[in-house]
Amino acid sequence: MTHSGQALIDPYIIFKKIALAPGMRVADLGCGRTGHFVFPASKVVGEAGIVYAIEIVKEILENIKSRVRSEGYDNVQSIWADIEVPHSMPIPSGSLDSCFFVNVLFLLKDKAAALRGAAQLVKQGGSVVVVDWARKLGPLGPTAELMVQPETVIQLAAAVGLSLADQCPPGEYHYCLIFQKK
Repeated sequence: MTHSGQALIDPYIIFKKIALAPGMRVADLGCGRTGHFVFPASKVVGEAGIVYAIEIVKEILENIKSRVRSEGYDNVQSIWADIEVPHSMPIPSGSLDSCFFVNVLFLLKDKAAALRGAAQLVKQGGSVVVVDWARKLGPLGPTAELMVQPETVIQLAAAVGLSLADQCPPGEYHYCLIFQKK
């Protein structure tokens, strides 16, 4: 059985929940090789919006940049940064409508710092969306020890001024928590 990323996590379910719309400014923190949220978000926010594709692995960022150039995603800006270091991203504080962490938190050593950085980037009333593994799919996904439980994310987010606003299952193997900046 093969799964495309879209089958595992449908970004449009989440975009609808957070009312992503033309002209919005968003960031995918730890965007990954495929830009699974970057490119669909680019289409939704349109020419007047901006999508920041943020990644620490330069090779992955080069893949994103190549696709941006070849497919004409003029509203996508690639940024090399460590999302575990707040203030390391050249994006003004309080300037984003939403930040996304998709299959990223389980990889981070300092989850609290990453969430603090996202909270700093989003404007008052903006959203921070965390999508992570709820269970493995064969070889895909982290080991049980590395999986981050939703309750842990909720506690870490609350400590940096984010309150749980909504949640939805974006697919069979993941959870999605939508936080709002107080």
